[in-house]
Amino acid sequence: MLNKLSDTIYYLSHQDDRVRPTLGLVCGDQNSLIIDSGNSTQHAKEFLLEIEKLNVPPIKYLVITHANWDHFLGMNEFDATVIVNSQTNELLKEWQSYRFDDNSLQKYVNTNQMSAKCMEIIQADIPNRGSFKLNSPNVIFENTLTIDLGNKVCIIERIKSTHTDDSTIIYIPDEKVVFLGDSTNGRTTNSLYHFKQSLLLPMMKDIQKYDAEMFLIGHESICDSNKMNIYWEELTTASRVVKSTSLENAIECFKVENKRDPNDNELFFIQAFVNDRIVQS
Repeated sequence: MLNKLSDTIYYLSHQDDRVRPTLGLVCGDQNSLIIDSGNSTQHAKEFLLEIEKLNVPPIKYLVITHANWDHFLGMNEFDATVIVNSQTNELLKEWQSYRFDDNSLQKYVNTNQMSAKCMEIIQADIPNRGSFKLNSPNVIFENTLTIDLGNKVCIIERIKSTHTDDSTIIYIPDEKVVFLGDSTNGRTTNSLYHFKQSLLLPMMKDIQKYDAEMFLIGHESICDSNKMNIYWEELTTASRVVKSTSLENAIECFKVENKRDPNDNELFFIQAFVNDRIVQS
């Protein structure tokens, strides 16, 4: 079921057990725009079936927020102009060369080109895999792109991100809503989950310049500005105390600076920033 955020913005909630991110729908007077296409043919079809229940203008655009498989593998199901930034386009080229039969999928898993979970979802939710080939995007932009859906402007921007180097966000000014994809999350390198410490403040600057009141994140519940501010505060407080690869030193520094123990979120972020130091070293 689609969630209604306003008269012109809807979203399909994430399902972490099925590796399904939040998908968005923005409607103008003339056209509609989709944000992310889902992790499979099946995911995309279920989203489209929900949209058909609404009386909305035709879908003209699809924006992919970044080149993680769960956000783009449903792309072929949309009869729309697909928009990506230039780096996302380069990353998608590899996927466009993939074959999706069982032997090929297993080879990609064995060579760490694909996760075992990704293979499982593809096998379950993409029929006709023998002939499946990912489509190419239609519009490639560098930094920013503005789309007018008819009295509904969407600002599409590639930003700095702790999650991927190709993150795109979509801001709807008159609604004060921003779709963040997974941009505010960390990333995994060599089995270590980490937040890129050097990109935290640049990312926050890129996002906070927009006057947003509601934030939709790929694998999180929708956040209002208060929840988002708490998230930023916990992240920055954790980052400030991490100066080496020592978790113990970081926790002790936190206690001295803040005169209290870190809460569970802050402790998780401290570990992630320590992991980043380990990755960088």
